[in-house]
Amino acid sequence: MRLALAGDTMLGRRVAEELATAPPTSLVAPEVAAECRRADLFVLNLECCISERGRPWSDPAKPFFFRAPPVAVETLAHLGADCVTLANNHALDFGGEALADTLEYLDAAGIAHVGAGPNEDAARAPVVLGAAGFRLGVVGVSDHPVAFAAGPSRPGIAFGDLGRGVPDWLIAAVGSVEADAVLVTPHWGQNMTSEPVPHVRRAARALVDAGAALVAGHSAHVFHGVQDGVLFDLGDFLDDYAVDARLRNDLGLLWFVELDERGPRRLEAVPLKLGFCLTRAAEGADAAWIRRRFREACAAMGTEAMEEDGRLVVTWG
Repeated sequence: MRLALAGDTMLGRRVAEELATAPPTSLVAPEVAAECRRADLFVLNLECCISERGRPWSDPAKPFFFRAPPVAVETLAHLGADCVTLANNHALDFGGEALADTLEYLDAAGIAHVGAGPNEDAARAPVVLGAAGFRLGVVGVSDHPVAFAAGPSRPGIAFGDLGRGVPDWLIAAVGSVEADAVLVTPHWGQNMTSEPVPHVRRAARALVDAGAALVAGHSAHVFHGVQDGVLFDLGDFLDDYAVDARLRNDLGLLWFVELDERGPRRLEAVPLKLGFCLTRAAEGADAAWIRRRFREACAAMGTEAMEEDGRLVVTWG
């Protein structure tokens, strides 16, 4: 089974303004959208709510609020998204009403979701996706913010304080999924880091030990290296964020993992350039920077990444 993965996908703020006049298919270049649709399954981190309701979360320390218009779900459908994780620090940016709308729009489009819900049980519940005769379980979790945590009768995200260890409910969720393989997709660690912080490394190992075949994280806005079936950070996929001149969060990757019952066998990563409300294939010096940066990040983890026809390749087993 060929699984496509993308990191932070933010369809609010100026991207939402763009969607007011531009078609929902215009945010991703045709060649990148075609790559996404060619996969058997596509899972990404939706870092916004989709709604026209709600009010900004009442925290004076919170600087950013991301809400996409209903038409944004057509962007996800155009890309062939099969499942999104909502376990992140923007799912509740406009409160419970907007989260409820997000779930309804995704359901209506036939896009599965994990990591947030009307209560704690729903937020923590895995989903099982089927494609190519393969069943993939997906579990979402975020280690921030605790204020967004779902409760027994309160909407919110699947929160886990990974800095203190992987919680029992998450271990149980990974072990309970009846599937050929389980993907855990955590929103973890700090923004704008070039490598995983210590608690992320510890949590990744614990999740693999618990039975996760693949761990694919996000939050840093910068892609990290990979090690033993762990993609520590997928980086950004679509946004309007300010660009850090050193970390180059405007340069990213679209990830493809070949999975069988034994786990991940091969990783391919396609270099991306994130422009203003447009993600396209990276070229020239940008693509070379991405390839060099990824190979160095992998080498620091003891993983060899090769280049094949402009793509980055890692093989396991």
